[in-house]
Amino acid sequence: MDGPSIPIKQEEELFIPKSKKKWNEECRRSIQLNAKTMHTLFCALGLKEYNRVSSYSNAKQIWDKLEVTHQGISQVKKSKVGILTLTYETFKMKPKEYIKAMYNQFTIITNGLNSCGKTYLNEEVVKKMLKSLSKSWEAKVTTIEEAKNLETLTLDELIGYFLIR
Repeated sequence: MDGPSIPIKQEEELFIPKSKKKWNEECRRSIQLNAKTMHTLFCALGLKEYNRVSSYSNAKQIWDKLEVTHQGISQVKKSKVGILTLTYETFKMKPKEYIKAMYNQFTIITNGLNSCGKTYLNEEVVKKMLKSLSKSWEAKVTTIEEAKNLETLTLDELIGYFLIR
């Protein structure tokens, strides 16, 4: 969180790295922790991400780059939430679309919102899915709304009812 702890010394107004001979035990431990953290990050990354960060010299730089790359800066994140929210609110089943394909697309949207910190209650998600279905599903939707408790019905269970059509 605070960045690398590379042992440095001050000479006049400059900060320069200490020679290895002048490292104490705390300096060695800090360097080892940085190396272990970098190794762990490199092992966890795919080739594309690895290539993006492999030139950095400490774990903090790597982490910061990955954070910006995957979460974006706050302005980008807010924009992403806005776009995903609009997509969620205007979501409808496409003509001739299968339930499974619709469900997959809906899951991508809700997962994107969740990863940005915006969540909806299970009941809201189930109701949104029911409202998003085309007119050809109206009878089945009415049956489910009358027979099932939408507060406890999960999205997976709901889709299961449509797949046994």
